[in-house]
Amino acid sequence: MFELILGVAKDDDRIRAVYMNGSRTNPNVSKDKYQDYDIVYVVTETESFLEDKDWINVFGEIAVMQEPDLNDCAWGAEHDFKRSFAWLMLFKDGNRIDLGIQIKDKMLKEYTSDSLTVPLLDKDNILPQIPPTSDIDYWVKKPTEVQYKSYCNNFWWCLNNVAKGIARDELSYAMWMYNDPVREMLEKMLDWYIGINTDFKLSVGKHGKLYKNLLSNELYEMFKMTYTDSDYNNFWKAIYNACDLFRKIAISVAEHFKFTYNTYDDKNMIEYLLKVQNDTL
Repeated sequence: MFELILGVAKDDDRIRAVYMNGSRTNPNVSKDKYQDYDIVYVVTETESFLEDKDWINVFGEIAVMQEPDLNDCAWGAEHDFKRSFAWLMLFKDGNRIDLGIQIKDKMLKEYTSDSLTVPLLDKDNILPQIPPTSDIDYWVKKPTEVQYKSYCNNFWWCLNNVAKGIARDELSYAMWMYNDPVREMLEKMLDWYIGINTDFKLSVGKHGKLYKNLLSNELYEMFKMTYTDSDYNNFWKAIYNACDLFRKIAISVAEHFKFTYNTYDDKNMIEYLLKVQNDTL
């Protein structure tokens, strides 16, 4: 696949440089057959590539494809197609290429913005010098005290909406509140906890996909128990499991940074949840 990607670029005078980013450039990520090829062609112009898009068929038989720039425009976003365009392609052989084309000016503004970038071809020496690839841009960042308190408060506050959604039998709303804002707060606290234990020199992966390898067995089992199905009895159990895990981790983070954990919000929201669950308001 690399030979094909570079072969296309070498044979096409419109393509002046090629670079790659994503997981294949990350030395800390285990390699497997599901990794995408995140490729960018730096081109002299984009119009001819877009006038006849059949040229992308050279990479294989496409099973499913997405053109995210077109999709974004359908929802009202603006995009200058003369500067860049992208195809996300899943092929029937299982390979996937996320392929972008961009003119030199666009490349110069983006090339150094991602530490996971590797140059593959440079016909005109136009790619700026960059340090060796690293996932440093994705390392967990230390929280400020304001951030810590905000995330704690938002975790406990949003649970009241989850409870009301269950009480009103509004499953989709309750699920969204629980799995979006509440889980975001929980995951951020887990990120900080892991950051403490790794000197904040590590990435947890997108949406904590590396938690299994970074948390103790006990904590990861607790994390797994925060997920639920559509049965409200199971939903309530998952909520209390999330509360237990959040409390445990948040107190540990507070102790490390000498922050103050808000036990008042914790205690009162648990009381409220119990009242809603037992219909005793």
